[in-house]
Amino acid sequence: MSTKSIWLKGFQSLFTPSKSLCLTCGKHRQPSSQLPGICVSCIASIPWIVLPRCLKCGRHVGCPDCNRGGETSLIICNRSAVAYNSVMREMLGQYKYRGNERYATVLGLMLDRAYLTLKEEREKERKVQLSSDGSTISSFFQNKRAASGILWQADLLVPVPVSDSRLEERGFNQAERLADVVSRRRGIPQLPLLVRTHHTGKQSFKGRAERLTAMKHAFAANPAMIELFPDWLSALKPLSRPLKIIIVDDIYTTGSTLRACAGIIQQMTEACGYNVEIYSLTWARS
Repeated sequence: MSTKSIWLKGFQSLFTPSKSLCLTCGKHRQPSSQLPGICVSCIASIPWIVLPRCLKCGRHVGCPDCNRGGETSLIICNRSAVAYNSVMREMLGQYKYRGNERYATVLGLMLDRAYLTLKEEREKERKVQLSSDGSTISSFFQNKRAASGILWQADLLVPVPVSDSRLEERGFNQAERLADVVSRRRGIPQLPLLVRTHHTGKQSFKGRAERLTAMKHAFAANPAMIELFPDWLSALKPLSRPLKIIIVDDIYTTGSTLRACAGIIQQMTEACGYNVEIYSLTWARS
């Protein structure tokens, strides 16, 4: 090879993305720009939920759960980043059960995508509401006050707690780690408002009725937050609207966990004299 060819090859390599070992498939492939450590091939296999079929729970397929009679929820809506399939089960397992810390940021960035979906939906809904009041969309943005009324931002993230035994086993709370990423990227505070009162075992092994029963009294207000939460609320600017609180978890299956958490959060906020709108974000929707 001539000196010129060697120089040209070296020059071209400066502008050619180097292949790295993919965190998911373990092969040397071109890295993606979306998720650190994941190759473009594995990114293409992620079952993103772009347009939820059920606008209540965020499910990507037909949803019989939200149509069941007699089942109420304090949660306005849930949004999930991906559909839970075998590929996603393996990805979560690498982090949640095998302690591969490199997945912490990856899963958090995926959840952040679900937050943006929720944010865009709420802002779009607000535009529709304002236009129905007799104004035009173009006039909204001529008025800074009106434009700010369209923008949507959560006030607080609350991770679903794990039991002491589960925390000791894993060494971390995956929901808290997921919320950390969204908190840093979007400037939304996170508070551990809840504790788990008893260990409920692995929910994936239970049927729907068993999950609902197990979760009825599984959570309570965090004793450490009883005094701190009112102080945190009083530090907020005076609000003429309800607080917007998002519960964060890794997987939405029946929603029983999230609904149980929502009930405690509503009690805590109302006891402090605040109205609240509760939403939920989960990494995956089963």
